[in-house]
Amino acid sequence: MNKKEKELAERIRSECIEAAKEGFRDASMSGLCSEGAIEAAVSAIQKLDVEEILKAYRSE
Repeated sequence: MNKKEKELAERIRSECIEAAKEGFRDASMSGLCSEGAIEAAVSAIQKLDVEEILKAYRSE
């Protein structure tokens, strides 16, 4: 893996982690159980706009 590929992979991982944290936090505050909050976190990752991440990465 070259440096650019590694940077992109790190960026995507960071975005996924942030989306999961936000999804879990929002679900927990809404009163969902832990299992429901985890499902919401996974759903938040699935909803990430990968094209938008790539576009932002390319414009740097």
